[in-house]
Amino acid sequence: MTEPQTGAIPRTDTPGFDRRLLPPMMLGSVLNPINSTIISVALVPIGAALGAPASQTAWLVSALYLATSLGQPILGRLIDIFGPRRLFLLSTSLVGVAGVVGTLAPNLGVLITARVLLGFGTCAGYPAAMALLRGEAERTGRNNPGGVLTALAVANQTIAVVGPLLGGLLIAVGGWRATFALNVPLAVAAVLLGLWRLPKPAGAGRSPRRGRLAAELDLPGMTLFAAMLVTLLLFLMNAHLRDWYLLVMCAVAGSLFTVRELRAATPFIDLRVLGGNTPLLATYGRALVAYVVAYAFLYGFSQWTEESYGLTPFHAGLVQVPMFLVAIGVSVLTGRRPGVRGKLLVGAAGQIVACLLILTLTETSALWTLLLVPLIFGVPQGLNNLALQNSVYFQADPERTASSAGLLRTFAYIGSMVASSATAASFGRSADTAGLHQLAWVMLGAGALYLLLTVLDRTLGRVGK
Repeated sequence: MTEPQTGAIPRTDTPGFDRRLLPPMMLGSVLNPINSTIISVALVPIGAALGAPASQTAWLVSALYLATSLGQPILGRLIDIFGPRRLFLLSTSLVGVAGVVGTLAPNLGVLITARVLLGFGTCAGYPAAMALLRGEAERTGRNNPGGVLTALAVANQTIAVVGPLLGGLLIAVGGWRATFALNVPLAVAAVLLGLWRLPKPAGAGRSPRRGRLAAELDLPGMTLFAAMLVTLLLFLMNAHLRDWYLLVMCAVAGSLFTVRELRAATPFIDLRVLGGNTPLLATYGRALVAYVVAYAFLYGFSQWTEESYGLTPFHAGLVQVPMFLVAIGVSVLTGRRPGVRGKLLVGAAGQIVACLLILTLTETSALWTLLLVPLIFGVPQGLNNLALQNSVYFQADPERTASSAGLLRTFAYIGSMVASSATAASFGRSADTAGLHQLAWVMLGAGALYLLLTVLDRTLGRVGK
């Protein structure tokens, strides 16, 4: 069913990665992080405009990650089957629709719907980029994509720099609605670049047989996976024992999903292969806990600096700039080195040190201490993202590169959902210092688990070598 990417990229005597693919790869992969970071400084203005407390505006974060956690592996599997071009164009078009809905939203409910659309719309960018990278490795015979993986990581880090700062500027000039309107020109640019640069699959005029297509897609497996993930994430959004039934539903759906995937000829997620790939499972576990720390800091720290420390959204964005600048520098300096173990260990240590510093912050802390915390966070931000991305590329089944990359993002977004839930529980109706310290203890626990998962994994020394 997979359509080979032939005829679109000319072969040469000394083949190298086709640099024409980089613009759509990078723009597609950053659509999600820019919407993740830009909302961090918009939560307080949105809450003030719509009369919603922090516990309700947290759904703007959760909604995007719920949709993206579900959509990434599904879109990744579709990309593995059909190739990246069609799914990239369809998905990025949805980003533009979401931008319009969010710009015109009359209330918080519609705004949350726009964030769901954004979540699904930004699903294809990263899996498509990883699939293109794998295709180029097969075409050129060079399976050393360190430079391109670094470029993707730096692009994401650069957008993370721009996100909070740009969000503050947009809010200052056009209000919080401008942060949603931004998606319209971004989507147009992504679609045009995709039409222009992405290779067309060979045999585009053929009509696939329906029976074979249904078997390749494994729709029952996708449905059970969706049920399992949605019930889990709904529980994590507002974790409380009164919602125990969601965990029961998740367990039932998970059991049925496991039975289905073990019996399916072409499973949506090949649990037999995945279960035997312990290094990849460990990478997914590290991604989950790493993103608990990263996103709890991104959203919790931003809200605290605005509500308790008294910064404007623009200045709250400026405070986070050191983190992303350091992350870019770290990614550039270490990106071409194939090993990941050292990166993960230093990243784990950086997370723990930064969390300990957060425990010392108060409303009267000097401004330089607010800058020191994100400065230290920049080290794990740059190292962890790059190392996790490289790990999946080398550990995954080459035939399922896109869906494996999508699963990496799914585990990361589950981590972000845990972070969102922890942030809402810690702050309640106000982002005060006591809540920030409570959140820091959650982050510290996740950081310690991340370090433990790294120290005990003896396979990391072989990744990329």
